[in-house]
Amino acid sequence: SQIKEFLARVLEAAGQGGAGPDSLEEALTMAEEMLAGGAHEDALQTFAAIAAEEPSPRAIAGLARALLAMGKAEEARQTLDNAPAEFADDAAITAARAAIELAAEAADAGEEAGLRQKLAADPADHESRFELATALIAKGDNAGAVDELLEIFRRDRDWNEGAAKDRLLKLFESLGAADPVVAKGRRRLSSLIFS
Repeated sequence: SQIKEFLARVLEAAGQGGAGPDSLEEALTMAEEMLAGGAHEDALQTFAAIAAEEPSPRAIAGLARALLAMGKAEEARQTLDNAPAEFADDAAITAARAAIELAAEAADAGEEAGLRQKLAADPADHESRFELATALIAKGDNAGAVDELLEIFRRDRDWNEGAAKDRLLKLFESLGAADPVVAKGRRRLSSLIFS
């Protein structure tokens, strides 16, 4: 009820000459927190209301991420495809697009326990490790996925035409530069590249 009340105030301010940037920023931040906290439906409604009043890359990307979190990947993709052309290269939009691509790839991932057994038998099985990283992304264990992808890169940089590094970079893009997993992962990747 507090969320709805807050959103009503933001939208009311928008109807009276436009919401100030602080109000919209606050609403976007609140919607992002709802999404991170698992309140996907509330986040979806909040992002949708903000995007309807004041379309921005952050609101549209948030709307797409909320749809993706609810298992509506195709609707999420359409939301980004229908965004204004001038938003196409915005970091929030490209991060949401990367998250959708990773989710599509993760749908085909094997079961984590079975993949871990394969790796216990053969630690150099890069295909199983790559699939494990994909399964970890699917369950939201991004730090674990980074560990597995970095291990592939450490063992064989050129495996499958650099697939581990490519997946790492796509994961970093989907999470955004402010994510602590990204900062740590980039440092570790750099140390491997330059060692």
